[in-house]
Amino acid sequence: MVAALPTDVRLTITASPAKGLDATLDCAERLVGHGYQVTPHLAARMVRDRAHLAELAQRLVALGVTDVFVPAGDAEPAAGDYHGSLDLLRDLTELGRPFPEVGITGYPESHPTITDDVTVQAMWDKREHATYVVSNLCFDPAMIRRWVTRMRGRGVTLPVLVGMPGPVERAKLLTMATRIGVGESTRFLAKNVSIFTRIAAPGGWRPARLLDQLAPMLTDPAAAVVGLHLYTFNQVAETERWRHELLGTSVPAAR
Repeated sequence: MVAALPTDVRLTITASPAKGLDATLDCAERLVGHGYQVTPHLAARMVRDRAHLAELAQRLVALGVTDVFVPAGDAEPAAGDYHGSLDLLRDLTELGRPFPEVGITGYPESHPTITDDVTVQAMWDKREHATYVVSNLCFDPAMIRRWVTRMRGRGVTLPVLVGMPGPVERAKLLTMATRIGVGESTRFLAKNVSIFTRIAAPGGWRPARLLDQLAPMLTDPAAAVVGLHLYTFNQVAETERWRHELLGTSVPAAR
């Protein structure tokens, strides 16, 4: 992966219940050693207690990490005291806000187990402990626009990174979409044959049209969308090539 990416690209490191948070931090350490800025996931349901959280924070701060992402996570059962992200965020605040940047999850479409009102309320509850929101995967530009409008109407002013897939192969994209619960998006694709056809074409998903349809919102200061979060699903080199094509720049030589 490091051969495919310049060090000015910030990398997010997910947390797998099967591998544990130590694997996330070990990966962060390796990438920092290669010169990257990283955003590790601190999945709340994988953290045992406040003492464990303090240990994790201390280790990351020692690496120079300034940005973490705090989802609830999928660990079942939870490893300890945290069953959702809000309590962990509160403890991070009480630990002195060790990270200048803290991201939380937003859901443009319905979460598989949580109602829309609750997910918007959750962002409101977390606003004092977080500094930005990353939207979950969504293929429907109208749904993303409605979500941002609703969030702003509710008074959630945190800047947003719109989450979208890079040029991911169709089988992986649709499998991951189903796995992470974006049922409305998969139903949207089923009803919009032209989009599904683009996903099914050789080379996989082509996200430029989604960006074109979101352009008015992306450039609207009231929306406070500050960038994109690209879900690569481990197709890092392909995503980096696409990013440079979109920007009209040349891909740096492999390191």
